[in-house]
Amino acid sequence: MDIADVAKRTGVPASTLRYYEKKGLITALSDPGQRRQFGAEVADRLALIALGQAAGFSLDEVGAMLVDLKVDRQVLTAKADELDRRIKRLQAMSRGLRHAAQCPEQDHLACPTFQRLMKLSAAGGLGGRQGKAKAFATD
Repeated sequence: MDIADVAKRTGVPASTLRYYEKKGLITALSDPGQRRQFGAEVADRLALIALGQAAGFSLDEVGAMLVDLKVDRQVLTAKADELDRRIKRLQAMSRGLRHAAQCPEQDHLACPTFQRLMKLSAAGGLGGRQGKAKAFATD
């Protein structure tokens, strides 16, 4: 398949395809200097790259997993655990925002729950540190 065909069929821009090739994530069948041609399997490889990125893996991490198409199960488990922690933080933030939207206090600054949300946010507890969101999760 020609690079334009791959871009059209997969929705991945040609510039991204060239970048992926440069990083070694995909391989063109054509010789250097010629118009890039790819095998039909490139679509599956691009889907795997997209899946890895959607899961939060860097392109380097995706590339390492694509070398032999052998996925390190421990790496996948660690990424799933990281996603679970992120989900918990986001759920805590969602609950806090819903509380603030429905809070009967005239001034949100007078609301103890909103105060805790602000303190957690200022301390980085809702932006990535583990365990901090837990303090807000029960409200």
